[in-house]
Amino acid sequence: MIRRLACAFAALAASLIAASGAFAMAPYVVVDVNSGRVLMAEDATVPWYPASVTKLMTVYVTLRQLKAGAIGLETPIPVSRVAASVPPSKIGVRPGQEVTLDNALKMLLVKSANDMAVVIAEGVGGTVENFADMMNREAQRIGMRESHFVNPNGLFVEGQQTSARDMAVLARQLLVEFPEYAHYFNIGALQLGKRVLKNTNGLIGRYPGIEGMKTGFICASGFNLVAVASRNGQRLIAVVFGASSNAERTLRAADMLDRGFSKWGSSMGTLDGLPASAISSPPNMREDVCVRRKGAPPSEEEADSAVVASASQGDEGRVLLPGGAATMSLSGVRVPGTRNLIPRAEFEPIPVAIGRTAGSATAPVAANATQGKTTATAYAGDKKVIDPNAEPVEAGAGPLKIKPQPTQLSLTPAAKAKGKQTAKAAPGEVHKAKGKTAVAPAKAKHATPAKPAAKGKSVASPTATKAKAAPAKATAAKPAPAKPKAPAAADSDGEAAQ
Repeated sequence: MIRRLACAFAALAASLIAASGAFAMAPYVVVDVNSGRVLMAEDATVPWYPASVTKLMTVYVTLRQLKAGAIGLETPIPVSRVAASVPPSKIGVRPGQEVTLDNALKMLLVKSANDMAVVIAEGVGGTVENFADMMNREAQRIGMRESHFVNPNGLFVEGQQTSARDMAVLARQLLVEFPEYAHYFNIGALQLGKRVLKNTNGLIGRYPGIEGMKTGFICASGFNLVAVASRNGQRLIAVVFGASSNAERTLRAADMLDRGFSKWGSSMGTLDGLPASAISSPPNMREDVCVRRKGAPPSEEEADSAVVASASQGDEGRVLLPGGAATMSLSGVRVPGTRNLIPRAEFEPIPVAIGRTAGSATAPVAANATQGKTTATAYAGDKKVIDPNAEPVEAGAGPLKIKPQPTQLSLTPAAKAKGKQTAKAAPGEVHKAKGKTAVAPAKAKHATPAKPAAKGKSVASPTATKAKAAPAKATAAKPAPAKPKAPAAADSDGEAAQ
């Protein structure tokens, strides 16, 4: 009887916590990479909305396929309309353009670009649905107990969840299995045309020994961070979920790492030994993080001098910062005596581009380029039982079920013109690809095909021109100009504001 009452109380408490955003929960875990031992943890198995730390699983699945030879770093991946239409944070690529896997991975991890996540998912899995199946298969195989993935970028959707423990499992697996790709997680800045894209991880350029990893934010999750750092031969992973701002999560992660290095040698057991939570669904932080603050907080690129709200006395589970430590600077991350972040070190940007590279011609073909023009039509839905022992899936084989779709590009009528033709650029600056895709001129109704366009660069023009017809001339009607949609206010590196 007592046991049944205890179970009922636990279930009631779990449902109340999950239904309310007003609670002081901020899961964290600190793990030693080499041994897998847990140094500190609290609420580490509570389900949580992952936001853009989802992209670590996107990278893991991709590296598995890269290792299997199904795709190459210089593989050009076609950009679909689905990829181009996702909400910010994004690069702003257009349908029909191509991005190499190498450049897509860099922009995914530095800018936390949601469009690059879909580009990679379609290039590796053919469709987002297939790629989500691959994510869940790998999650089960490596022991991520509380995780289920629906999309590759972490945009808000019910059914997508993880835990601090699971993200520590994933981060450790990435570091141990793919040490040769660790540099992707610690890039300070990228140069894309005239744009300089800085890493959203506030520890990079501040915390001594930082090796990078990944940030995440949507209103439902708060500010999340997975971080890796080394000191005196010790290598730790810190996972921090549910912070109220970019600055708070940076300081909390720095504090977790500092405390972890000081406690190195002690242990709470292994990640597998952490007890399961009584909570079955992720709590929604939207009310606390976005609504009560009268709108979403500043983005991942918020000013680095932002001040973290003072921690309440005795609220150790909510904000893990030293109470009145005027002399403690959190390894140089914080200005002594304040809760301000110090300025970041300057980075030499690494150049990236849109388009093919010299090695693209001989690289493996992207999965979404082998089945005709295909696009993902929706994100994956219900949870599925997946074989944890399955091997990596090569492009175009295994569980990939890619349905050919109608033509990927939606083009305005066009006809030949003398010399160069130009097209209206999409909002936002995008680096030009070296190779142009030729587009056949549209035919006027009941007209014979137009003669080939003159030599030179030719792209679709929004203004219709005359096409030759027999016996009379037929003129294509001018399409009405589309009214540009106002951009939605966007949560940083996650969803458009809900």
